[in-house]
Amino acid sequence: MQTRRQMLFTAAGALALAGGAGRASGAFAQAAGSAGDRLDVLLESFYQSALDDSPELVTRLGLDSGPRAAAKHQLSPASISALSAERAKTADQLARLLALPRGELTGMDAINYDAVKFSLETDHAANRQFVYGEEGAGQPYVVSQLNGAYQYVPDFLGSQHVIETKEDADAYLSRLEAFATVMDQEIERVRRDVDLGVIPPDFVIERALTQMNGLKTDPAASPLVTSVAERATAKGIAGDYAGQASAIYVDKVLPALERQIALMGELAPRAVHDAGVWRLPDGEAYYEHALRGSTTTSLTAEEVHQMGLEQARQLSARADVILKAEGYTQGSVGERIAALFKEPKYHFPDTDAGKEELIESLNAMTEAMYKRLPEYFGTLPKAPVEVRRVPKFIEAGAPGGYYNQPTLDGSRPGIFWINLRDSAENPTWTLPTLAYHEAVPGHHMQLALQQEADLPMIRRATFLSAYGEGWALYSEELAKEMGVYEDNPLGELGYLQAALFRAARLVVDTGMHAKRWSREQAIETMSSIDGSPISSSTTEIERYAVWPGQACSYMVGKLVWLRLREKARAALGDRFDLRAFHDAGLLSGAVPLTVLEAVIDNHIAARRAA
Repeated sequence: MQTRRQMLFTAAGALALAGGAGRASGAFAQAAGSAGDRLDVLLESFYQSALDDSPELVTRLGLDSGPRAAAKHQLSPASISALSAERAKTADQLARLLALPRGELTGMDAINYDAVKFSLETDHAANRQFVYGEEGAGQPYVVSQLNGAYQYVPDFLGSQHVIETKEDADAYLSRLEAFATVMDQEIERVRRDVDLGVIPPDFVIERALTQMNGLKTDPAASPLVTSVAERATAKGIAGDYAGQASAIYVDKVLPALERQIALMGELAPRAVHDAGVWRLPDGEAYYEHALRGSTTTSLTAEEVHQMGLEQARQLSARADVILKAEGYTQGSVGERIAALFKEPKYHFPDTDAGKEELIESLNAMTEAMYKRLPEYFGTLPKAPVEVRRVPKFIEAGAPGGYYNQPTLDGSRPGIFWINLRDSAENPTWTLPTLAYHEAVPGHHMQLALQQEADLPMIRRATFLSAYGEGWALYSEELAKEMGVYEDNPLGELGYLQAALFRAARLVVDTGMHAKRWSREQAIETMSSIDGSPISSSTTEIERYAVWPGQACSYMVGKLVWLRLREKARAALGDRFDLRAFHDAGLLSGAVPLTVLEAVIDNHIAARRAA
């Protein structure tokens, strides 16, 4: 899996940007001038360094041609030395940033400085304390059901590596060969971490082995082979790409994959069943760092846990009213929602035709919401968004839904990917909230506006979970406030169930990693709170086991967005304008929640002075 710093730039998807923004575009060549000018130069150098380090990032940004054409033939190394170099670069960049006179910066310059400083400081602090895992804290296992090249490279090659020319097809083959090298480098890292006492839980190894073995197939049927062969043929590119890709797959990729499978099999008897990172070296401190990095706050695990319980109580009370009105009166709120999940009348047929109908309904909801956006936002994204099905070959290990940003040149829209491995996972009453979260006014609104904003490049390409996921969850609340559920009580129940899901995350993530709950206790607790099927709760809990802290970012972020909105409303009175509030928060780009407070304070001051 990509490192945490690479994910800061790419977790939200693809971003095609060329050149800088604001003063940075003209100031990169010189370091003289005001503190703001020097900051722009420094941040541009950070951005260029990120491109130098990550060929995948270059491709995701649509920059893998011209001067950076070589990147299209490469994958990021996963060796111990590469990780050490990355950590050293973080320390160096932080020192260079701290050398700037923060007191001389005002307005957006100060926001840019503080936003970048938080990420560098957070990662550097964790790097100094922990050797294992990826950079920073939050991904303790190099290979798991969610981590590792075997998990992300097939999807990356199929969905991000564009093939238009013979050179593009040849570059694909180079990357396919590099895939094997990266897997072997990961083995080196895993063995080093095992010596430090870091082995994934037994259920993680079992799930990873299932997925790894699923990647093994006849070359003629492997997506790694068919992807390049079919796309080259479609573009009329001459060459035996099926044969060349098949040879690389058989001679290099499969042996490397077998070596990883053998390693995980070797570790399985040594693995324990404990789910939390508390059992890892200095594990309690690791979770504290992970929680800070994900929530961008100083909240303790206990505070987050209690926040989840309180939110669950409030949301359950409203859900209880709707459920009783709809005739669901027996059992707890979670049990009644679970029963509703199983109602066949709310399921699309689990066929390709039924799944196409489901996607069409989501696109229709998105289009209807788009028409209402001007009532609530002063600035709208230029890029469109559409809903697509997660490719079948990655359905088993992929999330239920996620979003990829559009390219700036218009070659690719924003994409809300929905996982349709089983239509029953997406009952009709859950779909509106899912559309509002992933598309508009959720991720697409925030991320497309960020990439179009007048910000330094590194800020335009950065994703912070507490800000971005917090916004998407806030968007679910906003949609309810817009009245979309006035004649659709089950749709409102879908909104409440999604919110309960995020409240449950606060409870179970802290439960596993701080309170030492078992996997089974966490699964049972999650289903009891939000009513989701045990199979879904199991997948979620196993995700949190390998990605500690991240699941807490959603609800923590939403509550901060809501609090700051009320702060602005109270401070401005008749001068408060919801459209202006949204623009202020979104056009600042992704920032830590502590910095978002400063953004809204600046907005309040500006409105008062107007």
